[in-house]
Amino acid sequence: MAVLRLPRIVRRRPVDDDVMDDWESHVRSELALELPDEDINEDLDDCLDFYRPGSKPRCEEAEYLELVRDARDRIARGRTA
Repeated sequence: MAVLRLPRIVRRRPVDDDVMDDWESHVRSELALELPDEDINEDLDDCLDFYRPGSKPRCEEAEYLELVRDARDRIARGRTA
């Protein structure tokens, strides 16, 4: 039996500011859980811009930078959705 698959149609709807604030809070909460010992600023770009390379062991540094960049990108994608 063959199954016919149709492509999904994605509709973008306007995102209201309260929903965006909830999304940002959600992403920041997840980041805080993953990096409990870190002091994360409101602006994740500032966290990346003012980060001093070599201030952490190499493995921790790579993980920290990856998690912060991922959170920043998730928030940015949420704004355009």
